[in-house]
Amino acid sequence: MAYRNDYDLNFLEDLASEELNDLVYILTHDKDGEKRYTELLTVSDTYKRYYPDHHMYWKDIAAELQLFGGNTFINILRGGRGLEYKEILCDVCDKMKVNYNKDSSVERIEENLLMKILRDALEDMSPMEITKLGQELGLDNTSNLNAQTMTSVFQTIFKLGGFKSYQLTTIIVNAVLKALIGRGLSVASNATLMRVMSILTGPIGWAITAIWTAIDIAGAAYRVTIPAVIQVAYLRKLSENRKAIELANNIKF
Repeated sequence: MAYRNDYDLNFLEDLASEELNDLVYILTHDKDGEKRYTELLTVSDTYKRYYPDHHMYWKDIAAELQLFGGNTFINILRGGRGLEYKEILCDVCDKMKVNYNKDSSVERIEENLLMKILRDALEDMSPMEITKLGQELGLDNTSNLNAQTMTSVFQTIFKLGGFKSYQLTTIIVNAVLKALIGRGLSVASNATLMRVMSILTGPIGWAITAIWTAIDIAGAAYRVTIPAVIQVAYLRKLSENRKAIELANNIKF
């Protein structure tokens, strides 16, 4: 197992071990909590030496994701190296029928993926649930809200970036992981964040989890790469907005 130097995964080096917990779990365990038959991470020397200090073997974690993204035979021809992250991300987006531009940045494509998850959930919500969501978000006119207008609201949040974008990403990823790996984020962690975002853990969180629980993901590799890519998108938002998150943690409610 060898890591292909990958600009879009190198940020993992800057994460704390506890922040890497969920990604390691996704790569090594299935929804039932059983070890994946095809994973190689837990048999690596660095894993055995440093686990659970994931930070010390982050390259092996990234390499494992790259391998799951590639064909086993082709990986051998590449000298045990898998695909770069952007190729895996685009493959996941194709699988999920996400509308995106392959020439866009990884950050933008990840947001396209997250918006697809949100859009599907909004379309599954009742008019009453959408109205309640608008009221909880403090929107002025909630009488004519629908899935399309709420989609525009969330697109604006992503476009503006910052802490609110991280909050929204947290809710999406937490709900998806509950469905795909049987547990939510372990570091969606601070009480301040959860208090601020409690308005989004109701109908929309339930809708996302319900949709993804019903999805039967065909292909063993996709059962790894889809949740792994969604988790990497969360970790990138966490990394990009660390200062804003720390500031929010110091706000007294």
